[in-house]
Amino acid sequence: MKFLRVGPAGSERPAVLGPDGAAYDLSARVPEIDGAFLAGLGPAAAADLAALAASGTLPRIDLDGVRIGAPVARPGKVVGIGLNYRDHAAEAGAAIPSEPVVFLKPGNTVVGPYDEVLVPRGSRKTDYEAELAVVIGRTARYLETDAEAAAAVAGYAAVNDVTERAFQLEHGGQWAKGKAAETFTPLGPWLVTPDEVGDPQRLGLRLWVNGRLRQDGSTADMIFPVLEIVRHLSRFMVLEPGDVVVTGTPAGVTLGHPGAAFLQPGDVVELAVDRLGRQRQVFGAA
Repeated sequence: MKFLRVGPAGSERPAVLGPDGAAYDLSARVPEIDGAFLAGLGPAAAADLAALAASGTLPRIDLDGVRIGAPVARPGKVVGIGLNYRDHAAEAGAAIPSEPVVFLKPGNTVVGPYDEVLVPRGSRKTDYEAELAVVIGRTARYLETDAEAAAAVAGYAAVNDVTERAFQLEHGGQWAKGKAAETFTPLGPWLVTPDEVGDPQRLGLRLWVNGRLRQDGSTADMIFPVLEIVRHLSRFMVLEPGDVVVTGTPAGVTLGHPGAAFLQPGDVVELAVDRLGRQRQVFGAA
């Protein structure tokens, strides 16, 4: 299934895409697409919602001119994985990590897939990162097997892990400074359940800046695959329903191209992830 949230920021309505590709309003039956909803989204509940979406009894939403928000409301935390593609580590001049590099982003950095992204004040090196996001649907602690990790995944989404490289690398080496600015995690347009995604290690990721292709990679090239990441994180923190894990970016970021221009107000970034939809952000000034 593909879940989404539509409407003005702070007043989004939960919705689902039906088999006809149209959006249907779930708000009479589902209060919100959040951690509580995802924790209860077992096979039976998912089957009931799929039947509703196919029945034609839900109100249809005309998406023309309607804002699409992030598909998950109020994530408790966003957990990032750095240097998770060999080609990206090489372009960054970094060694291949022996275990996942972990950082945290505030949940309030999450915005919709078409919302404006703000270049922070004082920024010199705002950059993009097309990534696969994993949305957690079950409390995960000390997971031991891939099967346990898979059971903790509610679904997947496209995400742009926007990063200010000077803040990240030139202000004490604290990655959070470069990752935590407002609007720095455009997510969506959909939360897609695992049954529709299939193998998360077979998804293409592409990103364009002002119409020019900058990134063209595949999750097959991850150093640490999705289920290993979820297991690893569960050793060091409790993952909770509604949390979002962003799993790293392939080569092609501005950091890896000396002399290339970093993002400025007015730039347009578009990205697409196979089976997870497409985003578009116009960058503005904070």
